[in-house]
Amino acid sequence: MTIYEQSLEYHSRGRKGKIEVIPSKPVSTQQDLSLAYSPGVAEPCRMIHEKEELIYEYTAKGNLVAVVSNGTAVLGLGDIGASAAKPVMEGKGVLFKKFADIDVFDIELNAKNPDDVIRACEMLEPTFGGINLEDIKAPECFYIEEELKKRLKIPVFHDDQHGTAVISAAAFLNALEIVGKDIKKVRVVFCGGGAAAIACANLYLNLGVRRENVIMCDSKGVIYKGRKEGMNPYKERYAVETSMRTIAQAMEGADAFVGVSVKDGISVEMVRQMAKDPIVFAMANPDPEVLPEEVLKVRPDAIMATGRSDYPNQVNNVLGFPFIFRGALDTLSTAINEDMKMAAVKALAQLAREDVPESVSRAYGGQRFRFGREYLIPKPFDRRVLMWVAPAVAEAAIKTGVARKKLDIQQYKDHLEGLLGPTYVVMRGIKKRVSDAKSRATIVLPEGENRKILRAAQVMREEGIAEPILLGNETKVNALIKEMHLEESLKGVKIIRASTSELIEEYAQRFFELRHRKGVTLDLARNLMKQNNYFGSMMLELGHADGLLSGISQSYPETLRPAIQTIGAKPGSRLAGLYMMVLKKRVLWFADTTVNIEPTAEELADIAIQTANFAQSFTGEEPRVAMLSFSNFGTNNHPAAVKVRKAVEIVKSRMPSLKIDGEMQADTAITPHISKESYPFNQVPGNANVLIFPDLQAGNIAYKLLARMGTAEAIGPILVGMNKPVFVLQQSSDVNDIVNMAAITAMEIHLRKKAEKEKNAE
Repeated sequence: MTIYEQSLEYHSRGRKGKIEVIPSKPVSTQQDLSLAYSPGVAEPCRMIHEKEELIYEYTAKGNLVAVVSNGTAVLGLGDIGASAAKPVMEGKGVLFKKFADIDVFDIELNAKNPDDVIRACEMLEPTFGGINLEDIKAPECFYIEEELKKRLKIPVFHDDQHGTAVISAAAFLNALEIVGKDIKKVRVVFCGGGAAAIACANLYLNLGVRRENVIMCDSKGVIYKGRKEGMNPYKERYAVETSMRTIAQAMEGADAFVGVSVKDGISVEMVRQMAKDPIVFAMANPDPEVLPEEVLKVRPDAIMATGRSDYPNQVNNVLGFPFIFRGALDTLSTAINEDMKMAAVKALAQLAREDVPESVSRAYGGQRFRFGREYLIPKPFDRRVLMWVAPAVAEAAIKTGVARKKLDIQQYKDHLEGLLGPTYVVMRGIKKRVSDAKSRATIVLPEGENRKILRAAQVMREEGIAEPILLGNETKVNALIKEMHLEESLKGVKIIRASTSELIEEYAQRFFELRHRKGVTLDLARNLMKQNNYFGSMMLELGHADGLLSGISQSYPETLRPAIQTIGAKPGSRLAGLYMMVLKKRVLWFADTTVNIEPTAEELADIAIQTANFAQSFTGEEPRVAMLSFSNFGTNNHPAAVKVRKAVEIVKSRMPSLKIDGEMQADTAITPHISKESYPFNQVPGNANVLIFPDLQAGNIAYKLLARMGTAEAIGPILVGMNKPVFVLQQSSDVNDIVNMAAITAMEIHLRKKAEKEKNAE
């Protein structure tokens, strides 16, 4: 199936198109209906009538953007009309929502006359917090935007102009940095003469490019003083006194080419005549003015960017408009001005110089990115763009006086982090607590020769989570560190080769003491200590490390066995595996999901108590435990239900203060009205935050279903009941998963140390 056939199938399957409208408030009861509509809705109407700015308080206007087009310049398709433009405008809406959680109505206008477009947008102003103009041909697009900026008190942004300008300008700044050229001295040729080319030129001048160093070209050649053909007032601004008439003449000796024109707009020979280390931004879509592979054959010193995702340095507008509007909307800005665009440029340029997280690499098939000639700007799926660009834009809006709402920028960043997903918020709190601790925990990583582990070790250090100890062949580990450019981040990190360590004899003797009545000889102990998981477990047992994290290259039982044999369970405790399930507005704890296959009632009681204690220590929230079954409070006397019922009784006798009830079905545990109507005696009335499953099968199925269906994000598995902090990774873990588990390990270490200190103080 071709890409075109795939696209048609994608757009037509299921619900047609790409967008839908869903309510943001419940409408499930008569009371809800009376609040959402008549008679309750009259009150916010009256309030807004008295004070118009309250529209941002009581309606969706503050998070609603209109994507407006008349279909006169759609992608590379030209003037195909308003109806044919709708798939593109819906796509724009999807990107707004996906990347910045901004709601969109796409509006396609049968309006060739620019004044009609202007009047339509004027009439829409009460509905929208901002207007994104899209795919409107030049020069009409300039006039439409200029007029709307004068007439409206909401931000108006023509993305075809300014989006391309912002993203390419960020790439341009970084390209200049790499080749070591002074922006005030570089000569730049712009090719296109339309909305995007002129907007790029305007922004590059604001960056510092000198006006006398700019040549603008279009399909007729160089735009020069006195030219009559194909001119308009916007091109006239870039007309220069010159004898050059062709783009080939303009390109000779030029430092940079910025193209937003057509396929084959320039030739390889033209690039050959450019200055040393030429910057070639061939951004025509869908086919660039010149292909990168052809350029690099004749000018290997060139730095290339295109509009294509299959080449490095894609100038993709999605890096700009969602986040620029996010910052503008959140400050209730009346406009998007030059300072706000410049703030976006500088934020994107700076972010590209930061280390790229594993999640970005994973989104691009494992490809690694590092600032340089083939990585000038961040990737669209780098979720940090929201955190960098939106606050920069908001701050610029406040400083330049177009913001009607002032923000504390640090608090705003914290708020934005919530848009990245609830897991970010939860883990940010945990990471902050461990990084603020007076002493840094040490975590031994037995899989020190694994690339993901090394990348995670880098993050652990940089974020102050813990100090890693790497087990592995020093030569191999150091070679990988060098290959991955982690020398600075992991400078001085402790690397231990278990098989040759001078500690083997001490560790073997201790293991022999622990296991000599369980078939372990001293020679076997010595051999086992040469294995990283056994060696790492003994490091923890003897206090040479504070915690252990392993499992990415072995099965769960294989990873856990050495720790059980070496460290063992906490006296009076049972090992259990749990997951922290992070939903949009709440956190649930699921247990047991990884260890106990068919627990008895007594074992279920142990699991419930340990999970409740762990959950409370991590979140500070009072645990409310639901013991799950297929039965509700005695509706069935099957042995499986009776077992759960008995477990509840055991917990209540051992820990009377714990809020716990059951046996109950899952919906009874988490749905208040079910409990209220049918089980008013329930001690956990539909508000459970700890769910204890009757067996491993049920728990494992439940957490995987929720995680895979996108209902919740799963953090774990978290092992409770060990005598010392040991955590086991999933083999499918990525770097972010490993870092999260390292933070949880560090948190457990600090909580245990705190408890020990308090105990000793008594």
